[in-house]
Amino acid sequence: MTIRGLWLATLAALVLAVTTTCANAASLNVVALGASNTYGKGVARGSDYPSQLQAMLRAKGLDARVANAGINGDTTAGMLARLGSAVPAGTQVVILQPGGNDRRKGVEGRGDNISTIVSSLRARGIKVITLERILAGMSPQHIQSDGQHLTAEGYRIIAARLLPQVAAAAGR
Repeated sequence: MTIRGLWLATLAALVLAVTTTCANAASLNVVALGASNTYGKGVARGSDYPSQLQAMLRAKGLDARVANAGINGDTTAGMLARLGSAVPAGTQVVILQPGGNDRRKGVEGRGDNISTIVSSLRARGIKVITLERILAGMSPQHIQSDGQHLTAEGYRIIAARLLPQVAAAAGR
C-alpha cells in the first residue's frame, strides 16, 4: 500500500469513527420497565405506550429508541431481578411502572424493591421517571373493561404525558 493509500485508509477510518461516535451520542435510549400496562396488555402491538412514545419522540426530531421491557403479571421483585438484562448499558432514561401485582399476589417488599431499582439506576447515571402518578389520573373511558388496563387511546395519552418529561430528562 502506498503512503497516499495508507493516508486515505486512515482518514476513512477516522471519519467512520467520528460519525459512529456522533450518531451514538445523538441517540436517546429509553427503557420502559414494568408490568402489563407497560407491555400493552389487551391492545395490538404498536399501540402500547412505549411504541407510541418512540413515534412521538421521533416526530419531534429526536433519534430515540424506547425499548418495551414490560411483562404481564410482573412484580417489583421480578423487575429487580431482571434489571441488568432489561436495562442495557447506554440507557439514559427508564420509565418505571411497578403496577399492582405485588399487592394482588401478596408479595412483600414492594417499597424496598422500588427504592433499590431507582437507586441502582441512578447509580448508573440513568434518569428515572415513575409512571404511577400519570396512570392514576386516567379517565374511565380510557380503561379496558377489566378495569385495570388501558385502551390504545389511553396508552396514547400516557405517551403524550411522558413526552415532555422524557425529552427533559434526556436534556433535549
